[in-house]
Amino acid sequence: MTAALIELHDTAVRFGALTALSGVDFVLRPGERVALVGANGSGKTTLLRLLHGQLAHDGTRRVQRDALGREPPQAMVFQRPFLLRLSVWRNLMVALWLAGVPRDERAARAAQALARVGLADQRDRPARVLSGGQQQRLALARAWAVRPRVLFLDEPTASLDPGAKREVEQLITEFAQEGQQQGLAVVMSTHNLGQAKRLATRVVYLEGGRVIVDLPTSEFFNQSLPDAAAQFVRGELPWNA
Repeated sequence: MTAALIELHDTAVRFGALTALSGVDFVLRPGERVALVGANGSGKTTLLRLLHGQLAHDGTRRVQRDALGREPPQAMVFQRPFLLRLSVWRNLMVALWLAGVPRDERAARAAQALARVGLADQRDRPARVLSGGQQQRLALARAWAVRPRVLFLDEPTASLDPGAKREVEQLITEFAQEGQQQGLAVVMSTHNLGQAKRLATRVVYLEGGRVIVDLPTSEFFNQSLPDAAAQFVRGELPWNA
């Protein structure tokens, strides 16, 4: 079996008296596209941030490392991406600098990324005046340009209109397909079950900070599930359950 990129074993995350995740076991392998679903407060974003190495935790988080002891490159795109008060071009160049990309490669990578997401003609505009859909495409371009092995997406289309959602979904699909040879893994949180069906190869349902269901997408939507998960799929579970 292919070696895991990231493994969690009996992990927990606490914010003061609040336990956000508890007893989580999770294995992410190259090439997977995982959708995290569940009600508000179920732990989806916390799990994303934990996988990304952003949170202190109990239990074990193990990451595949190269011969020099380095973790695989990772990138995260948020629902409302943070953009610097700089041009579209400079936002990309800063991201590449922070990722440690050699200076002589940055301009070519930035130009390729902007062309890839259809923003080449916007390179000199202030990033913060772009439309919501354009800002999300810029965030995806920044992530793609650093050539991650793991791409984390937190509700990447939740605040977009239908047209922009389709554009961003198409880019996510293309990035995942193009990254197959390099073993790119994608983990995304979403409330949109149709999106999970379209984009994911595996669906993980969280409830109360615990992983309740972890199945291939076809099985998740076509077999019996625990009561709360089944209610969620039918749209009967309150968002704040």
